Amino acid sequence: GINAEYMVSTQSTWALSPFGRIFTRLGAADRLIEGKSTFFVELEETLAVVQEATSDSLVILDELGRGTSTYDGVAIAYSVLRFIAENIRCKCFFSTHYH
Repeated sequence: GINAEYMVSTQSTWALSPFGRIFTRLGAADRLIEGKSTFFVELEETLAVVQEATSDSLVILDELGRGTSTYDGVAIAYSVLRFIAENIRCKCFFSTHYH
């Protein structure tokens, strides 16, 4: 690998990504030892995304609201997507099984 201590740049600036941060929430698993269901973990992770993401972020969310009733799942997915679109205004990949 490259040893960063000896890497010399002739450029005045470096850009590794067009995004400030990349957030993903893909799949989920429970943490029963902590008393957290899969749904609880999913919502915790989603909360972290909406609290930390900025307009320079890339957000990737998959299957939000899965494991809930149809109406609850649609409401969660719609609300999160709308919040991201209207308030954070970042690039976002959002997939859901609700049609």
